[in-house]
Amino acid sequence: MRAPDLVVVTRASFDRVRIEGGLLCAADVVLAVEILSAGSRRTDSVVKHGEYADAGIGHYWMVDLLGGPSLTACHLAGEFGYADAGPVTGTFASEVPFPVRVDLTALG
Repeated sequence: MRAPDLVVVTRASFDRVRIEGGLLCAADVVLAVEILSAGSRRTDSVVKHGEYADAGIGHYWMVDLLGGPSLTACHLAGEFGYADAGPVTGTFASEVPFPVRVDLTALG
């Protein structure tokens, strides 16, 4: 069982857990985010990268505060797991899995 640093789930999944109890499942997760640290870099960028893809989590972001800050956005790309975009510094903007804009310089 993994517990990402941040997850974004559907409202229906959130309400189900709030009302009925239990845990969120990988199928409930729209986006998983990990904050890389010196001690977690390999686990987050290799092990969890593969595990989250295998679990079917559509989007995975890795935020690197040590080397940037930067954000690497990954999305499922078929049987080969995630396709990774290049690391973004400054401002990260995307329309998928939802419209978002993050000022990464404010994280440093």
